[in-house]
Amino acid sequence: MAIHGKRYRDAAKLVTPGQLVDPATAVALLKKMPPTKFDQTVEVNIRLGIDSKQADQQVRGTVVLPHGTGKSVRLLVFAKGEKVKEALDAGADHVGLEEFVEKIQGGWLEFDVAVAAPDVMNVVGRLGRVLGPRGLMPNPKAGTVTFDLNRAVKEIKAGKIEYRVDKFGILHVPIGKASFSEQALLENFTALMSAVVRSKPASSKGQYVKSISLSTTMGPGLSIDPAKTAAEAVAGAA
Repeated sequence: MAIHGKRYRDAAKLVTPGQLVDPATAVALLKKMPPTKFDQTVEVNIRLGIDSKQADQQVRGTVVLPHGTGKSVRLLVFAKGEKVKEALDAGADHVGLEEFVEKIQGGWLEFDVAVAAPDVMNVVGRLGRVLGPRGLMPNPKAGTVTFDLNRAVKEIKAGKIEYRVDKFGILHVPIGKASFSEQALLENFTALMSAVVRSKPASSKGQYVKSISLSTTMGPGLSIDPAKTAAEAVAGAA
């Protein structure tokens, strides 16, 4: 059995096993936990009542977190012609086409998100086997294949993230850093939940949000009331 350190044990004292709390209480408790030497990521894990094996029950989407994730995003844009300048002016870190395709084929992966203009996807498609398994392949559903590169780059730099259910029907989504204020974390959490609720597949039956857990990189999870939180998200999205 794993033996946790003193910091984790002190943090765990703030968690009542089996107790469901509201989002504001969860964030407040998380902020009271002993800090670490690095700024931990705050992550939300959401277990959904879907059949992840069914193609029509895949939950995937994007959301712009009001306060970002606290992480500097290295953005690569595949483009040509006038679109190169548009992407650079918007703030992309790397912009180009053939030269970056060759670099990636050679093992270069020094970027976090890739965006592509539709007219270059025939070239970018060569990278499917490399970028696909890593979740880095540009995709229209994620808004990363678009002619509006100015908007795409600015949204991603401002805190736009993608969420995608895993094979167990769970979403693992970062919503900020432990150093964020309670209000910032709560607003990011609310934005995420509203987006997830809007993404509910039409074929999904029964309880959609089964469980919600909030935690830091090195801390214990805080269980949030899924039914109440989902209902509030629905009301907020209406």
